[in-house]
Amino acid sequence: MADPLWQAVFEHPFVRGIGDGSLSRDRFEHYLKQDYLYLIDFSRVFALASAKSRTLENMETFATLLDATLKTEMELHRKTCAAFGIPAQELTKTRKSMITSAYTDFLLRTGYEGELSDILAVLSPCACGYAEIGQRLGSGKLPDDPFYRDWIRTYSSREFLDLADWLAEKMNEHARGASAKRREDWYRLYETSVRFEYLFFDMGWKKEGWPAAVSPS
Repeated sequence: MADPLWQAVFEHPFVRGIGDGSLSRDRFEHYLKQDYLYLIDFSRVFALASAKSRTLENMETFATLLDATLKTEMELHRKTCAAFGIPAQELTKTRKSMITSAYTDFLLRTGYEGELSDILAVLSPCACGYAEIGQRLGSGKLPDDPFYRDWIRTYSSREFLDLADWLAEKMNEHARGASAKRREDWYRLYETSVRFEYLFFDMGWKKEGWPAAVSPS
């Protein structure tokens, strides 16, 4: 992943801060709350992908991914937040930030309006990007902070890498023999998701919600 957009993601101070343990706790808390809300809609997109799959094998895989996201990945967030003194009820009361709203709206609109290949194009950056980050951060000395270590281990796990590889392979299957116009459409969807991945980490770093003048009460 040598693309300049990806390099901006990998080099973001939020990502580097998890890797070396220097990320401030308040930034990580803000990110965790927003990512919890993000994962709810991310799961909905998995459900839409299952519904739009043409084979039972793909339906089963997306259903498994839905279950794993709801039970495993979101449970990591709940446990970490609980350790920070943030109860599960507070997570459910958290309002989406402007970036979280924009990103999830983009994913859901693609899920409802697009074909399975479009869904794969917008899902891949999150899964593949986190797998790459996990691999990069996990290849060096892990931070002393147990929460950052757990985060890195989750996204560098074999299970998560397998998910990223499966999504990439399914996208490649659709791309074989597709027209140049269709491949360009998929790339634009993919590129938008990569930009949102950067903005999501940036939101965590800046602890952004909404501009004060239009902030939800």
